[in-house]
Amino acid sequence: MENYHKPFKATARGTGGKRHKNSDKKLVHFGQPPTNPKLGEKDVRMVKAVRGGALKQKIKTIAYMNLLMPSGMKKVKMRNVTETPDNRHHARQNILTLGAIVDTEAGKAKVTNRPGQDGVVNGILVK
Repeated sequence: MENYHKPFKATARGTGGKRHKNSDKKLVHFGQPPTNPKLGEKDVRMVKAVRGGALKQKIKTIAYMNLLMPSGMKKVKMRNVTETPDNRHHARQNILTLGAIVDTEAGKAKVTNRPGQDGVVNGILVK
């Protein structure tokens, strides 16, 4: 099921008169629903074809993240999502988004990429 990503215009004028749409929906404005990658025991990925023929690797569940520490990059296991800036319910459901604060084996980390579109989870250590 596709989502229509073009913003809807107001259907009423300032005077109360009705506004008629001047064009139909276009195929270029359709897209996929959000992936909502979650924490899980094992990695589950899927490959989707996007507009232009390119392939995008999407994550459904993931257990490990690439963490940037002062000593360098390290692969660590994630425990749970403590908070997310965009939606407080995503933290409760353990959904990973950009800017989410995640509890890991090495401490708290902030997600710096878009896991649902990139296919991996990258983060930096938060003090």
